[in-house]
Amino acid sequence: MKRSDVRGIEKDQIPVCNIMGVEIAAINMRWLLDFTRKNIREMSGDYICVANVHTTVTAYEDEAYKAVQNGGIMAIPDGGPLSVIGRKRGHQEMQRIAGPDFMQEIFRISVETGYRHFFYGSTEETLEKLAERLEAEYGRIRIAGMYSPPFGPVSAAEDEKIIRLINSAEADFVWVGLGAPRQERWMAEHRGKVKGLMVGVGAGFDYFAGNIKRAPEWMQRGNLEWVYRLMQEPGRLFGRYLHTNVVFIGQVIRESIGG
Repeated sequence: MKRSDVRGIEKDQIPVCNIMGVEIAAINMRWLLDFTRKNIREMSGDYICVANVHTTVTAYEDEAYKAVQNGGIMAIPDGGPLSVIGRKRGHQEMQRIAGPDFMQEIFRISVETGYRHFFYGSTEETLEKLAERLEAEYGRIRIAGMYSPPFGPVSAAEDEKIIRLINSAEADFVWVGLGAPRQERWMAEHRGKVKGLMVGVGAGFDYFAGNIKRAPEWMQRGNLEWVYRLMQEPGRLFGRYLHTNVVFIGQVIRESIGG
């Protein structure tokens, strides 16, 4: 089904692999960067999801969240297993695109292009550390604004203030670090209201602020970054990974045999 975004991008421009009902973009980093640079203005007001096994299983179990995952411009394959399945289904160019890696690539080219960035999410302390590290690493990066939202519900009046704050920054990218599934739902609710391309990056803020370390390269290449994260936060992640991995593996097997 063809759907135009708020500015005119047609989703049928983007190759997808349907995994458990979620339309995962069957792309690689080079394709994504080229597409982003060509269409950044047209994508303003819309959003990109960063999909992994957790978000895919959550979408499989929750139709409303599945609609959110499929309702943006695309859901990029952050989870290694997603790209592996995609290649087995004939999408030979499909590769894992980790959220922090996409952020890093955009930060690098921003020094040349002058892209403006707004960061929405996390804590004031993390945002301060994030700004310091980005300015140290990318001296001419343009941080248009940052905002740490309250933990609980946001009133309609406060939400309007947040929208005005973001829009007044005139950012090209609005990085959303609320964690899944909250960040994707927030982006869907603000589609067409917020100016700039929204990208839900989960723990991306913590990585760049230095709160969390990335897994070694060999673990990233072997699709084992989730193991490294589990070692860092076993209490929070063990139950999630146990459930989502079991459901994911079972459903993928059923799909592969036509069940």
